[in-house]
Amino acid sequence: MTFDFDLFVIGGGSGGVRAARIAAGEHGARVALAEESRMGGTCVIRGCVPKKLMIFASQAGLMAEEMRGYGWEGAQAGRFDWPVFKHKLDSELNRLELIYTANLQKSGVQIFHQRATIVDAHTVALADGTRKTAKHILIAVGGRPALPGIPGEELGLISDDLFLLDRLPRRVLVVGGGYIACEFATILTGLGCETVQVYRGDAVLRGFDRQMRDMATLQLSGIGIDLRLNVNLTRLERTGDQTRVTFSDDSHEDFDAVIWATGRDPYTGGLGLENTGVHLRANGAIQVDEWSQTSVPSIFAVGDVTDRVNLTPVAIREGHAFADTVFGGRARRVAHSNIASAVYLRPHEAASVGLTEEQACARGDVDVYATTFRPMRSMFAGSDAKVMMKLLVEPETDVVLGCHIFGPDAGEMIQLAAIPITMGATKADFDATMAVHPTAAEELVTMRQPSRRHRLEIPAQAATA
Repeated sequence: MTFDFDLFVIGGGSGGVRAARIAAGEHGARVALAEESRMGGTCVIRGCVPKKLMIFASQAGLMAEEMRGYGWEGAQAGRFDWPVFKHKLDSELNRLELIYTANLQKSGVQIFHQRATIVDAHTVALADGTRKTAKHILIAVGGRPALPGIPGEELGLISDDLFLLDRLPRRVLVVGGGYIACEFATILTGLGCETVQVYRGDAVLRGFDRQMRDMATLQLSGIGIDLRLNVNLTRLERTGDQTRVTFSDDSHEDFDAVIWATGRDPYTGGLGLENTGVHLRANGAIQVDEWSQTSVPSIFAVGDVTDRVNLTPVAIREGHAFADTVFGGRARRVAHSNIASAVYLRPHEAASVGLTEEQACARGDVDVYATTFRPMRSMFAGSDAKVMMKLLVEPETDVVLGCHIFGPDAGEMIQLAAIPITMGATKADFDATMAVHPTAAEELVTMRQPSRRHRLEIPAQAATA
């Protein structure tokens, strides 16, 4: 059978763009890509990039406070001008989108700026009614913000909307305790909004190391966020130009805006997968094997739509590995362990790689090397904010199982720590590394004695069996 293309990619985000560029530009495949929105996907247009720029903008108040501690009398951040910032932000995102499009075109990829759905194992239907055939189809449509399923939920904003606001809300409610909710609450309070954050759990950042979760929870309150834990919402209503929120205790409050940051769902609805026999998981994620191949041999999927590890670098690596495997004659799989991640809070970030202390304890014996201290820079200015450094080590092999950092620029530090941990470094390797002084990161190579040891408890009946 003759196909229009060797590969048709649905989705112009990080994973889809990388797969298309490598397949076409490096391996000579005939490739097409369809994107219904803006090229670059969630990370570039409505996620990582604009969020990080807003984090930078939001730290001016903390920096001014710190400078006063260093003797700069009257140091003030001044008034934040949202329209000026938003204009610059829009220009930057337009620039990046053009780069993504140009790089695809240089690689020889044919671009369709419209929605595409799947007709069968080798056929894609475009929104204009035309159909294209391909030997292989790659689904890289990512995810979309999830809503909580309560009356009036449509009155709330999703995380995408934050970057489109004409003006900042005076009083805002952020709902959720994950990294998106925590980062947005940090941003909004830093930009001068009266920010309330509610979360149904007892500490934010579920899934991270518990000690770091506790420190992040304290920091959010410490920078002025009204953080309310063990709280749920039951209803939203419009009252004038505000949104009235009813909580689970039947109390209610009015806000200028409510932002849902309650997770993301794979964007598989209406994609036509029911026509193909592609298996989905209970949450709508596409089920794939270690090669990113679905239950239909000609259809593959990468990135957040598979709900494996929902991070941009993971999607890029999966897309690249797919292209090398299918079109480059180099079979490559992606290891989904020891993946570093960071949450960009202020003043201190949270960053991790490997096992948490709780995961390590559940697996077996573990030595915990941990320290907390006030870093030189902020301590001198009068801040009580503390840094945490933690290494988890398997006693029998001395292998470092995990690293957790809560502090300034923790994201930058964890990227470098991830390299030796991915290589299987031991605690002795860390100890043999000379410290750089004075830095916060030197603590990673100067902790000589474990602060505690956890032993795996074996039930008596199992031990005597």
